[in-house]
Formats: sequence, structure tokens, C-alpha cells
Amino acid sequence: MAFRLLSVSDRLHFLKDGLMDFFANFQVIFGVEIFCFFLLIFFVSKVLRDNDATKLMIIYWLLILVGGALTVFAVEFIDSQFFLFFVLLISAFMLILFNVEVKKSLWDVHTVKESLVEKLTGGSAEVRPQADTEQCITNIIKALQNMSKNNVGALVVLSKGSLPKQVLQSGVTIDAEISTQLIEGIFFPKAPLHDGALIIHGHKIQSAGCFLPLTQKTSYPKEYGTRHRAAIGITEVANVISLVVSEETGIISIVKQGNVTRYADYDMLMDALKDYYWQEMPLTDKKRGGNVR
Repeated sequence: MAFRLLSVSDRLHFLKDGLMDFFANFQVIFGVEIFCFFLLIFFVSKVLRDNDATKLMIIYWLLILVGGALTVFAVEFIDSQFFLFFVLLISAFMLILFNVEVKKSLWDVHTVKESLVEKLTGGSAEVRPQADTEQCITNIIKALQNMSKNNVGALVVLSKGSLPKQVLQSGVTIDAEISTQLIEGIFFPKAPLHDGALIIHGHKIQSAGCFLPLTQKTSYPKEYGTRHRAAIGITEVANVISLVVSEETGIISIVKQGNVTRYADYDMLMDALKDYYWQEMPLTDKKRGGNVR
């Protein structure tokens, strides 16, 4: 069977007729499909941009343009549905490539909504004196170092309000002021909540005994047990910092965005907690003092 190659004018005429036919028979469902199609492209582009994959985003857009050009100028060789399936295929590939980041962005949606509500209603974080912040930092570090000396396993998560509700609801609500004795008591080996994670939000212990998602990556050392894998996993899907005390060695680790810093000493813990509370403190509190030592 012989194919007749279309000239450029024939292709443009074919495209014009197709567009006129489309608008002549336009239905609401077509508009919904177009909206969903562009929403998918926007979401994939946003994921790539938010994860500093600018070059990959450019390649993604170039592939879309190439697919569109082939659909228009190679109609005698390519099916009319080619462009749709082509875009769906490369979009799925990009989302699978950044599956952890996609999960994180989806889990953080409710946090964005809550933050907007707080800004609109004025219900922002409670203004606390700098002395309270210093005391919180001191209590957390002291508890971690005491547990490290006694080889008591612990997992503390510093939340910025970005944890999904299912994580918080998997534990027991505490809603108590931070104290060294309370943290150590929660992680006492025979205590009912010692196997879970303790969640700190601002100046309070929010929950304890919480179950966290485990990292699925296999590149970490084999000596990392469930506690370390949970500490890593939660930082991959939420904007939090994890502080881990190894039950076997007493080594304290700091986990940020899936990156583990082991053998954390006083200064390293102080820097991590200062960074956390600097972001958590209201603006009026930040202006009053910056050196928490």
C-alpha cells in the first residue's frame, strides 16, 4: 500500500479543518479533558521545578513539542491519539522518577491549607519569650544525651506542622510542655510508647508512640534498623527533622531530607534545634534575639 506524502499546505489545511470540526462539535466533556490534560502537564512541571530538575523540565517540554509536531506534520504515519498517549507516557515516567517528592507534595497539601487559614484568621504560632525557646532546646539536648549514655533508643521528630493526620493519629496525643524528664519517660524501655516516634511541634510535645513510613531506599548501611529507617522515611515525605538515638550504640543522628548525619554532638544538636526554632518562632520573637546558647 503506497502512502501519499502531504505537502506543508495540505498539512496546514488538514489542521485547520480539524480545528474547525472540533469547535463546531464542541462538548463540555472536551473542555474537561483539555483542562485535565493541561493540569497534568502543569503538575509534572511543578514537581520538576520544585526539585531543581530544570534541565529535565526543559526536556519534558521539548518532548511534548516534538510529539505535537509529529502529530501535526506526520498525520499519514501517526494515529490521531498518538499525542495524548505520548504525553501521558512521559508524564507517568517523570512522576515515577520523582515518586518520593510527589508523595511529599501530596501529603503537604493539608498543611498549606492550614497555614492559609492561620494567616487569614490571625491564628499563627503563639508568641513565646526567648527564654522559653532556650529552655526547650536545653531540655531536648539533655534528654537525647542522657538516653545516648544509657543506650536508650529514641526517635524525636521536629515538626513544622507538615505531618499528615494519619501519622499523628497513629500515636497518643500528649500536648504537653517539653521537659527532659517527660522525653526520657516516654522512651523508657518498658514504657508503652517507647517504640514509636515522639512529635514536637514548636514548644510542645504534640504526640508520642507514632508510626512513621519507612524509607524504601536500599543504599543505607545495614546497621540502620527500623527506627533509623523510619527517621529517614518521614523526612522524605514531610518537611521535618528527625533526631535518632541508636539503641545498640547510643549514637545520636540528625536526619534532614533523607540525609543522615551521625555522631551528632552538643554543637550539632544545638545548630539543628536553633535552625528549627528560628523558623518556628514568630517574627517578634526572632527580633528579640538570635544567639541561643
